[in-house]
Amino acid sequence: MDIALVIFWLFAGVSILYVVHFGLYLVGANFYDIWQQRRKGRDVRHSVGYEAECAATATWTRRALAEVPGLVSVVVAAHNEESVIVRTLDSIRRSTYRSLEVIVADDASTDLTGRLVRDYQVRHPEMDLRVVRMRKNVGKGAALNAALRRHARGQFVMTLDADSIIGPDAITNALTYFEDPYVAGVAANVQILDETTVLGILQRFEHMIGYRSKKLYSLLTCEFVVGGVASTYRMRVLRKVGFYDTDTVTEDIGLSTKITNLGNRRFRMVYGADVVAKTEGVLTLRALAKQRYRWKYGSIQNLIKYRGMILNPSRRYTGTLTYYRMPMAVLSEFTLLVSPLAWTYAVYWSLVTQTPALILGAYATITAYTLLTVWMDENLTARERVRLSIYAPTAYFLFYIMDLVQLTAAVRCIARSRGLFQRPKINTWKSPQRAGGVLVVARA
Repeated sequence: MDIALVIFWLFAGVSILYVVHFGLYLVGANFYDIWQQRRKGRDVRHSVGYEAECAATATWTRRALAEVPGLVSVVVAAHNEESVIVRTLDSIRRSTYRSLEVIVADDASTDLTGRLVRDYQVRHPEMDLRVVRMRKNVGKGAALNAALRRHARGQFVMTLDADSIIGPDAITNALTYFEDPYVAGVAANVQILDETTVLGILQRFEHMIGYRSKKLYSLLTCEFVVGGVASTYRMRVLRKVGFYDTDTVTEDIGLSTKITNLGNRRFRMVYGADVVAKTEGVLTLRALAKQRYRWKYGSIQNLIKYRGMILNPSRRYTGTLTYYRMPMAVLSEFTLLVSPLAWTYAVYWSLVTQTPALILGAYATITAYTLLTVWMDENLTARERVRLSIYAPTAYFLFYIMDLVQLTAAVRCIARSRGLFQRPKINTWKSPQRAGGVLVVARA
């Protein structure tokens, strides 16, 4: 068979797959938004104004929280985070939910992280803040486990990375989802902190589109991926599964997948679009490649570890999880291997044959979907919508860069495939370079 024809059909297949999923994500997100309105008992069409809508939302929130009261343990994982730890603690202190304890799991930091936290304790005695320091670098999962097993007293747990911040209502909104007794964990709406570089814009668009897809997965009861930023769980569920495993490089995905493995009919993962958190993007292309390699390696490790859920007919699981979400997660790893190569050849073929319709169609589809994502994001200000809309025509080329990064990560995973099956214990971690906030050092 002609190799050119094979590559053409690969490109066509990948493009069709993306278009179908974009359509599903778009429709699913709209239904999710309707569900959110009904869940909060407010219909905008019958609202008499913004103030009335806010009052109705506040009333619903108080009623929902009354049914799920309890202390929340906010656990912050930190290793050499002196440039950002104060900013993170400030965001927690501004939370509208007051029944909190904050635990910083300091994994043997060698910088001023511990000193800054202790200084924060002195300056804000009203805040229930403690530090759990590891004697040696044991890794993020193990550090979180030490804090959770021995020190956390909350009925619910929210975990944060030290470079992330939460919105004032993030904890309050997260708790309302636990009104449903079958909800075991809530994934936050994680956004990238404003950054005007090419990499910053790329990561901003990627997070917006990726997290919008979670609306569909949440509606279909097939979500199993919950990141580490502002993820919230029931403490009794964490105890049931033995907290974090440390045999994969993405302990956060490992935890949510392990809970889902219990049976997602009784232990559901849901996405909270109103649980807003922000985190720093990586600053260099090299750091992006390293990050995406770690994410992909950990994702594949967990897909292999919990492969028993794929096409599993057990009634513990929803069919959308075992026959759609899990197989698509596996398939997406393979499409990443071919999509950059197929797109490159398609551009070449279009130029040689002077038939640019295929490329222009793909470009128009990506641009249109990016614009729709921006315009329909409920958490953007009008100014942010305008700015991101101006950037949207570059999204096609930015995503091509990301696909090349993902392809490189996939090749590295194949080269180190032994660790995908024989998973060693992960003992150390290293924080990336931070853009950071203001470094505040306590005076003697």
